[in-house]
Amino acid sequence: MRRYKRTLLAVALATSVITGTAGWASGSAQRAVTGPPPGTDAWVEDRSIGRALPHPATASARQVAGFFRTLSPPQQGELVRRHPLVVGNLDGVPVALRYRANSLAVRGTSFERLAAPGRQILAFDPRGRGQVAEVYGDLERARTVSVVVPGADIDAGTFDRTGDPYGTPTGMAKSLRTAAGNGTAVIAWAGYTTPVGVGPDAATGKLAEAGAVRLTRFGQGLKALALPAPVLFCHSYGSVVCGLGARDEGLNASGIVVFGSPGVRADSARELKTPVWAAKSADDWISKVPPVHFLGLGHGNDPTDPDFGARPVPARQAHGHSGYFVPGTDSLHAFAAIARTGGTR
Repeated sequence: MRRYKRTLLAVALATSVITGTAGWASGSAQRAVTGPPPGTDAWVEDRSIGRALPHPATASARQVAGFFRTLSPPQQGELVRRHPLVVGNLDGVPVALRYRANSLAVRGTSFERLAAPGRQILAFDPRGRGQVAEVYGDLERARTVSVVVPGADIDAGTFDRTGDPYGTPTGMAKSLRTAAGNGTAVIAWAGYTTPVGVGPDAATGKLAEAGAVRLTRFGQGLKALALPAPVLFCHSYGSVVCGLGARDEGLNASGIVVFGSPGVRADSARELKTPVWAAKSADDWISKVPPVHFLGLGHGNDPTDPDFGARPVPARQAHGHSGYFVPGTDSLHAFAAIARTGGTR
């Protein structure tokens, strides 16, 4: 009975927090972007190369990769030209082709900055608030690969905002790639619909469940191209996405690092079926979120609690909710070591 009362108290506190009575901003409800990439109908009907194209909704990443290996360079180029949004978002398509396709896809949109010389855009979906993935380093030749999975308020518009740089996917990925050094590649993956603000979406798993499906598919695309299984660096609500994805045997990951996490929808690290590291700074506001999962509300145990069983990452020099990748911090130093070894550290 005493434990039950503590749970109800935690739920009440969580409810007051997410509805704004604790002084936090409420969020607006979001509809998750799911399904095959835009332009799929035209792609499926295309017979310009004299054969059927793999259906984005049913073909596996492995099947897509196999199909593209049978195409000549002119045929590949024709599909990039005719269907940049499909080629640029279809997991299993060769990396260089996706870069070319997305460079075309972003032109003429409000996100044209993504086509700047030197940027390696691995995915661009303009639906909803927009989703983006960008590569730092040489992905095709990397010995190890890392993927940064961000939390709330990240979309194509905020993906590379200049304010709060280490709270953005690009800022975190750039910092990690610089610290980890040559031989590593880091992908900033804003490939799911994130919550806006701290509201009901952030307190439930609806968007994370949809995001986990997309993250799993993305990882299968890397595997289909014979690239190293990535270490996932999961920030805030992004750790919920990673936690739910890790329950799927199809998630292609060599390890998961969660930081500033409200929980990962698991009682212990063992449930995630892969090595898990966890970090939280002393003044991260996420500590105010009750470690509860009850009637769909909250995300469960604190991953930095010793009883959870994750490997601890020092974060004494990190500050706030977005200070984990600041150059010179102990957290970034530890993250870089994990990235360099591909999760075997």
